[in-house]
Amino acid sequence: MVDCVECGLVYASISEAEIPGELRKLGPLYRTRLTRDPGALRARRDPDVWSALEYACHVRDVLEVQRGRLAIALAEDRPTFEPMGREERVTCDRYNDQDPAAVADQLSANANEIAAAFAALRAADWARTGIYNWPKQTERSMTWLGQHTIHEGRHHLRDVDAALT
Repeated sequence: MVDCVECGLVYASISEAEIPGELRKLGPLYRTRLTRDPGALRARRDPDVWSALEYACHVRDVLEVQRGRLAIALAEDRPTFEPMGREERVTCDRYNDQDPAAVADQLSANANEIAAAFAALRAADWARTGIYNWPKQTERSMTWLGQHTIHEGRHHLRDVDAALT
């Protein structure tokens, strides 16, 4: 079963052992895109579609938020994860005005930090759960959280590439 019809990702195709390495790959992948002309990075092909830089900022923040969620799930039994406010952040944090090189550095750092957090999990930690609000409120394991975080990074890399073409 494909978990994302748009990008074709099958969450179960990513094992727990692969999660840290796949997360670490995101930094270099985004950095190559963020070293392009800042004008191209900031361009929106449609008012309702984010720019490449906005997608990269979103992924940077997703990595940070997911690392926080992992920490909460390790400390609390079955916590409910608050939505990250993805739409609000684009405007409030002025994603399109940020420095692409700084975003690349921050995204890489966040990818490495969450990868290290997943690499440190013990066998029982992977089964810990939290209540995730997307796509509907559902109890999710830390395995799913890792797989979903990889999905966010890979899926939005496609969005970045589309915005740059």
